[in-house]
Amino acid sequence: MTHIENIPHILQYGITHHHSPNANSHYRSIGDRSLIDFRANKEINIGSECIVLGDYIPFYFGIRMPMLYVIQQGGNCVPQATKAEEIVYVVVSLAKIIEDEKITYYFTDGHATDSFTNFYTRQDISHLQEKLDIQAITSRIWSGENIDRDLKRRKQAEFLVKNDIPPEYIIGYVCYNQSSKERMINWKIPENIIKVFPQAYY
Repeated sequence: MTHIENIPHILQYGITHHHSPNANSHYRSIGDRSLIDFRANKEINIGSECIVLGDYIPFYFGIRMPMLYVIQQGGNCVPQATKAEEIVYVVVSLAKIIEDEKITYYFTDGHATDSFTNFYTRQDISHLQEKLDIQAITSRIWSGENIDRDLKRRKQAEFLVKNDIPPEYIIGYVCYNQSSKERMINWKIPENIIKVFPQAYY
């Protein structure tokens, strides 16, 4: 998920890390600032490796994540709510990333900052669907009295990529309404890879 104003840079350079020489100097952030800062220094041991979460670009496997709710509503350490029409899902080909041996990645079975979450490596990728709770990821409801308290964590399973992701690995965009779609068409994005899907938002 990203602010729609970041799309022109993504079209030119792909999805870039903030350490990248191609990083967007005018990047429009919509996330929880405290969480971003926490991840910047959060070390995770994966086997004999120790990684820092902030060194990786995080992706979700599904839509309507708890973080999106906070982004749209504001609060916590999101200083200003972002309208749904200003938020775009950038859909990346998992297959292309997996095939690219130059890309370093990990995936998790829950929110990456949670101590209950397990991390997996390239060697585990063939077991991806076994490791993820697909039912939790696709659940539209993730809180409430009768909801499994761990569902929210599992819903937020992540795919973490260390490298920049080339533009050609992007296979689609999801937006809130026709107005958002028209903005992206004006940036020369093919109409057939832009999906208007308001149900992906709160």
